[in-house]
Amino acid sequence: MADSARLTTHVLDTMHGRPARGMRLDLVLVHGDHTHHLLESYTNADGRVDRPLLEGEDLHLAAYEIHFHVGQYFERLGVELETPFLDVVPVRFTLSERSHYHVPLLVSPFAYSTYRGS
Repeated sequence: MADSARLTTHVLDTMHGRPARGMRLDLVLVHGDHTHHLLESYTNADGRVDRPLLEGEDLHLAAYEIHFHVGQYFERLGVELETPFLDVVPVRFTLSERSHYHVPLLVSPFAYSTYRGS
């Protein structure tokens, strides 16, 4: 049986009520007090990345962060804020088993939430 271990994400823009197209995100591996940058990607028209962030043998049981560049995204859309509240939203999580992990982000210029999705 093929290894189905993978990490996916998607971003929903709750201010506009639609997927967040073109948001930059970075994936980093966390080692204690330092991190290693693994990849940079952008969300597609569905607010998803075209392929898993990690899959198969590239997915290790470890701590990771996804850095969502929400300030840049809202600025590109022309959302005018005197002083932007959110810039980069880091979501740190731990992969503890070889399975599908889905880390969505629901975001506006002033708030965000995340959860372990399916």
